[in-house]
This record gives sequence, structure tokens and C-alpha cells, in this order.
Amino acid sequence: MKPKERCGWLNLNNELYVSYHDHEWGVPVHDDQKLFEMLILEGAQAGLSWETILKKRDNYRDAFDRFDVDKVALYDDEKIASLLLDEGIVRNRLKVTSAVTNARIFKMIQDEYGSFDRYLWGFVNNTPVVNKFEVLSEVPAKTELSDQISKDLKKRGMKFVGSTIIYAYMQAIGMVNDHTLNCFRHEEVKL
Repeated sequence: MKPKERCGWLNLNNELYVSYHDHEWGVPVHDDQKLFEMLILEGAQAGLSWETILKKRDNYRDAFDRFDVDKVALYDDEKIASLLLDEGIVRNRLKVTSAVTNARIFKMIQDEYGSFDRYLWGFVNNTPVVNKFEVLSEVPAKTELSDQISKDLKKRGMKFVGSTIIYAYMQAIGMVNDHTLNCFRHEEVKL
């Protein structure tokens, strides 16, 4: 039996990464808690590999109260200091404090739009952008749409939401389907 073809960026020697690709990456997400989790993890990933963050994901879930945005928004200096001592996460002060700031702004967006999902998916009229890239080199690092979302989030005060981070976020949560055409998941996530 022929092995399944997957996206060219995937490290096939890392089972955690393969599972993430095969079951999560590119699948449309409409749950605010999951959207918050991925936003924080994508920001934490800045300058690092996604594999590094995946390995620490369970630690992040424990450290950040299962990504309960209401709880994270209430973190104070003492809690931030304790997070900076947690070896299970990326102990970068700017990234940790941005998670708290972003939680507060996330909640403001929820209040304004009824949910973060409604706000975010409104940028694509609630329909994922399905790209038809044949090879990895065709996949952009950012787009006009990620520029637009990034600009709006920054204007609201969020941090670690540059256009490249936001495009990776959009890929992760299925706002865009960037599985290459040869990848078995390209068709599956469209369903």
C-alpha cells in the first residue's frame, strides 16, 4: 500500500507533528477557547519552530488554565512571575505578558461581536479560503488578508500578531486551507 502524501513542510519523523498535521492543521475552528489557545501558541512560536511549541502544548494548557480566556485576562504580576519560572513553556517575558494583554483584548472583541469567532471569521465571510498550491514554495508567509487582520488586532492593542504570525494562525485554524494539492488532507478539510 502506498503511503499517504502529506505537505512538504512536515517532519515525518515526529509523530506529534504528523498527528497535528493529520487531525488539526487546516480544520476550521469556531470554538472561542480553541481560537484563543491557537492565538497564544502562535504568538509563543514567534522565532521558534512549531515543533517546539507542540512539545510544550500540554504544559501551556496547564500553565494557562486550559486557555480559559476569563482566567488568563485576570492574571496579575505575581502570576506572570510564576509563569516565567515554568520550564514547561517559553519563558519570554514579552510573550507571557502579551498572552495576558491579548486575553483582555480577546474578551473586549467577544463583548463587541458576541464571540471572537464571529469577529475573526467575518473577515472571510465565514467561508475558508481554499488555496490550490502544488508545492510548498507557492505557499505565502503572509497575505493582504493577514495584513488586514494583523493591522486590526494591533490597533486594538494585541501583541505578537504580526501578519506572518496571523497567517500561520489562519492556516492552523482552517481560515485558509494551505494543504498542498498532493496532500491527502487538502480534500478532507474542505468537507
